[in-house]
Amino acid sequence: MYHILDELNKTPGITGSMVVGNDGIVIAADMETGFEGETVGALAASITSNIQKSLDRLRTSPLHQVTIEADDAKLFFTDAGLGILVVTAQKDVNIGLIRLEIKNAVGKLKVAG
Repeated sequence: MYHILDELNKTPGITGSMVVGNDGIVIAADMETGFEGETVGALAASITSNIQKSLDRLRTSPLHQVTIEADDAKLFFTDAGLGILVVTAQKDVNIGLIRLEIKNAVGKLKVAG
C-alpha cells in the first residue's frame, strides 16, 4: 500500500496521500505537508460520512469523490473500497491530472486490499 501512495505522490502538484478507514483511523500515510495525519483522517471520515447521508436522503448514487478547494491547498477524498484515499495538493494543481492519478491509485488499492 505504501508503494502505491509513494508512486501517487510523485505526481506534480501532489503534496501527500493517505488511506484512512471509514472511522477516520489512518491505515497508511505518506504525507509531506504540514497537515497532521490524524486530523486529516478524522476530517475525511466526517465529511464523507455526512455527504453520503445527504446523498442517501436524495436517493442518488454513492459518493465517489469530494474535492475541497482552500486558499493554500486542495484536498481530494475518494472512496477506495477499503477506506478513503486522501490526497493533498497544491492550490494551482492540474485537477484533471490529479483525478486521473487518483483513479489509477484506487484501482491498485482495490487489487492490493
